[in-house]
Amino acid sequence: MHSVLGLFAALSDASRLRIIALLRHYELAVGEIAQLLDQSQPRVSRHVRILEEAGLVERCREGSWVFVRLARNPQVAALLSFAGQLPLAPAERRIAEQDRNRLAAVQAEREAAAARYFAAHANEWDAIRSLHVAEEEVERAILTLMRNRRLGHMVDVGTGTGRMAGILGPAASKVTAIDRSPEMLRIARTNLAAQSLPVELVQGDFMALPLADASVDSIIMHQVLHYASMPDLAIAEAARVLRGSGHLLIADFAPHDREELRRDAAHVRLGFSDGQIRGWFAASGLILETTEALSGGELTVKLWLGRRRSDQVRDPLDKQNRKVAA
Repeated sequence: MHSVLGLFAALSDASRLRIIALLRHYELAVGEIAQLLDQSQPRVSRHVRILEEAGLVERCREGSWVFVRLARNPQVAALLSFAGQLPLAPAERRIAEQDRNRLAAVQAEREAAAARYFAAHANEWDAIRSLHVAEEEVERAILTLMRNRRLGHMVDVGTGTGRMAGILGPAASKVTAIDRSPEMLRIARTNLAAQSLPVELVQGDFMALPLADASVDSIIMHQVLHYASMPDLAIAEAARVLRGSGHLLIADFAPHDREELRRDAAHVRLGFSDGQIRGWFAASGLILETTEALSGGELTVKLWLGRRRSDQVRDPLDKQNRKVAA
């Protein structure tokens, strides 16, 4: 909890009020805020630091970019609710409208950057999609499988474009979307901006999730595990952060021999068998509840849904002794 005096002191500046107003719409990079306010980046960084010290905003680093978002706590929510009821003077309304117009331009540039990124990788992704059942069918199967299950705090590991966070997020109380790539996180941020979801985007690795033990209720790894050189440890890391009876859903390929995916698309593993997944789940204290195969191309997409045993005692040193399934 921060002092009321500190909160109001931090807001006693027109630029900082404008920053707060902009952040009510989107998370923004410090450079984007500088562009919107037409101020130098060092000056904006100072404003952000003051707001952060007062507990009004939070900063998160993604590669060389630093993004700023409103702090998620009752104090800030109450303050913003109160401020939203106050009338603006004519001059203030003009400034707010100008800021919103500039913000729309920033969002348009984000979307253009996302389009350029996709265009650069379209051939690679289209080639992979052409080998398996339509993505829409996979998504329907995932939604059916997760229906009536408590998602609670859901984590989308390797969120990519944010698609899984977007389609499952409405049924969750909170979503944490994690990806190693700052470029993909920016695309996910653009894609999720129009949805009123409680999403937090975080840069991180599936081998070292930036989450506390037993802190989340559900995890999805959609077309992610085949990038892992040690998939058993990636599953163990996901299991580490799951609460008792929490669910882990993996969507990936059944075993195949398309070596070009290893060569051209950075796939480390060419699919997984039910026996492998079952063994890795068991070693991590997970029970394999359901498997589903989606055929319709040269590659078969598999869904594996596991649940953490509520009686499982987790030893952080056990990774060294875990047996890898054949």
